Amino acid sequence: MRLEIKFLQNGKSLLTYKVFQLLTDLKEHRKDSGKHKHSAGQQNLNTIMYETLKYLSKTPCSRQSPEIVKEFLTTMMPHKLTKAEKLQLLNHRPQTAVEIQLLVEESEERLSEEQIEELIQTVTDVLPGDPEQENAAPADAEMDEGGDQA
Repeated sequence: MRLEIKFLQNGKSLLTYKVFQLLTDLKEHRKDSGKHKHSAGQQNLNTIMYETLKYLSKTPCSRQSPEIVKEFLTTMMPHKLTKAEKLQLLNHRPQTAVEIQLLVEESEERLSEEQIEELIQTVTDVLPGDPEQENAAPADAEMDEGGDQA
């Protein structure tokens, strides 16, 4: 855990997946140690940690793993993207050309429409989706099926 904290102190960019993992590990460590200080600062830290984990657990990063990240970076090798752009793609999981344009600097000049579509397809194929959208999809499908029968 000290390595991750040192990484944070150096001001380097992080994957939201790594932040989620770090906070989850910290929460487990604190639960196991049984130390529950009730100072105002500690309560604020607990609230921040809780709210951040609550938010991140509803995003695709909660379903990423080191293997998925490695596979994604491997599939991104043919694309001439910077490390920061790959990090942005991992963190935001874009699904449209507009989102790619927002995340990839000068994408209009650097990428063809075909390359943008390839990026979207790679993101969709390799990175796990948004848990909330996937949970909503089966309910939508059931509603559609019920509507067809009427």
